Amino acid sequence: MSLHPDQVLREIKSGKYQPVYFLQGEEPFYIDQIVDFIEDNCIPETEKGFNQTIMYGKDVTMAQVITNARRFPMMAERQVVIVKEAKDIQDINKEEGQKLLMDYLEKPVPSTVLVFGHKHKKVDGRKPLSKALSKHATLITTAKLREHEVPGWIEQYVKGKGIAIGYESVQLLTEYLGNNLERLSNEISKITINLKKGEEITPQLIQKYVCINKDYNVFELQKAISQGNVLKANQIVNYFAANIKANPIIPTIAVLFSYYSKLLLVHGAKDKSDGGLARALKLPPFVVKEYKMAANRYSLGKVIQCIAVLRDADLKSKGVESGSMSQEDLLKEMVFKLMH
Repeated sequence: MSLHPDQVLREIKSGKYQPVYFLQGEEPFYIDQIVDFIEDNCIPETEKGFNQTIMYGKDVTMAQVITNARRFPMMAERQVVIVKEAKDIQDINKEEGQKLLMDYLEKPVPSTVLVFGHKHKKVDGRKPLSKALSKHATLITTAKLREHEVPGWIEQYVKGKGIAIGYESVQLLTEYLGNNLERLSNEISKITINLKKGEEITPQLIQKYVCINKDYNVFELQKAISQGNVLKANQIVNYFAANIKANPIIPTIAVLFSYYSKLLLVHGAKDKSDGGLARALKLPPFVVKEYKMAANRYSLGKVIQCIAVLRDADLKSKGVESGSMSQEDLLKEMVFKLMH
C-alpha cells in the first residue's frame, strides 16, 4: 500500500512496524527520516549486533538481501535488514532479481523488518514489481516540492517544532534555500536550537544563523534593482563577484525570475484589487501593495525584457553560448541589463 511519509513516521514512532518498506523517489528527505528512525529505534541497542544488518545496494545482489531477510532473529522478537542506496542493487532491474523480491513480498518473514532506501529514482511503474510493491509492501514515493508548496511545508515543519514563523521569514527561507528539504531542515534547526517553545523565527535570526548577509544578499539586490539604485546594486554585485562560490549566480537568477514573474502576473490580472492579486500571486494581501507599486514602475514591456535578460543569463550560466565569460562577468552583465 502506498502511504504518505508523515503517516508512516507516525506509525513507526508509535512502535508499529510493517514487514517490508520500499521508500523511493526524487525527494530523499523523508526517505532518510524513515530509514534513520528505523535504524535507531526498531530494536534495542543491545540487540543490534546480532539482529540488525545494514547493506549497500552496490555491494549486494537481491539474493543476498532476501537471504538475510529470511533469517530469524537471535534471542529477540525481530530483526532489521536495511538496504541503503537500493537503486544500485546489482540485479534490481533484472527479471531474476525482481522475481526474488516479488516472491518474498508474497510471504515475508513476520519477524523481519526489511527496508529499502531507493533514493533519487522510482521502480518502473510498468513492471510487475511495481504492482507487487503497491499490493504487499508499505510503499512511499516521494517527489520534489513545487515552488508554491515550499512555504506551506516550512510553516508546518516549524510549527511541528513548537516555534512560530511569520510570512517574511517564510519567504526569505523559500527564496534563498529553494525546495531542498534537507537543506531547509538543517538551516531551520540552526535557528530553532537557539529558541524556546513559542518563540518566533525572525528575518534577523535567519540572517544571523543562515549566513545571509544583512546588507549584501539577493533580496537587497532585488530591491536595489527595482528601485533603480545603481550604486547599491553595484556594491552588492561586486560583493557577490568577490566570492562567487558563496554567492552562485543560478540561485540569484531564480530569485529575480520569481520576482519579475509575479510582476507579470500583476500586469495580466483581471482582478487588480488587493484580494484578487493576493489570490493570483499566492501572497498575503499586505504584501501585494509592494508588487503593485513595482508594477507601476515597470511597464509590461519592461517586465518582459527583464525576464528575457534572466533567461539569457540562465542559459549562459549553464554554458550555452557563454564564450569565455566568467560567472562574475555574467552576473555584472545581467544586472547592468536589468537596470538599463
